[in-house]
Amino acid sequence: MIIFPAIDIKDNKCVRLIKGDFNKMTAYENSPFDQAKIYFQNGFKNIHIVDLNGALDGRSTNSKIVKDIINNFDLKIQIGGGIRTIIDVENWIKSGADKVIMGTAAVENTDLLRTVCKKFQNKIAVSLDVKDGFIVLSGWKKQTNILALDFIKKIENFGVDRIIYTDVNKDGTKKGPNIKETIELSSKVKIPFVISGGISSIEDIKKIKSLNNSNIKGVVVGKSIYDGDIKITELAKQI
Repeated sequence: MIIFPAIDIKDNKCVRLIKGDFNKMTAYENSPFDQAKIYFQNGFKNIHIVDLNGALDGRSTNSKIVKDIINNFDLKIQIGGGIRTIIDVENWIKSGADKVIMGTAAVENTDLLRTVCKKFQNKIAVSLDVKDGFIVLSGWKKQTNILALDFIKKIENFGVDRIIYTDVNKDGTKKGPNIKETIELSSKVKIPFVISGGISSIEDIKKIKSLNNSNIKGVVVGKSIYDGDIKITELAKQI
């Protein structure tokens, strides 16, 4: 199982939200570049980066920061936020991103998703932000009536490399992930899952690892690192 320490970027800063609410945003002292350096120095190989400006505005505005991280550290970066066109995907892959995450565009334009999966095989991840079973879009501002399971079934044979599954009600709360429902959903589909949202302690990580669920590919850890609830050195032991 891959552990993905997270970097969420807004206005050139590392930030974390609570339940996707931009009015409940905390900015942190370390720059995104410095945070990536810390992860790299502690032995992490995979980093989860989201451009929150991109998610809100529909276009990436922090790409230079992310490209600096890609060019300076031997890391596998999965990048999301504002990736809405085939050109966006192609540019990130040319820039050296390991995986390109599509969220809003994947849900609103499944033909585009099918096309990029075919053109960039094993490079496309889909981020599903889910609230009470239904997908939310556009930086969690737009609630849909699309059930997550129905959507995943629809795209199951497109060639999506992984689903990054975030329970919005848990994200940033540090109250533990929604493991039961996530495991239950992942067992009904073929696309591997990465669990995101609510990780509060090393015990959460150990619990997910102990499940030995073949369809759980990884876990994203964010706010608990920044707030010091999870020490980087302890997390590194779980790699």
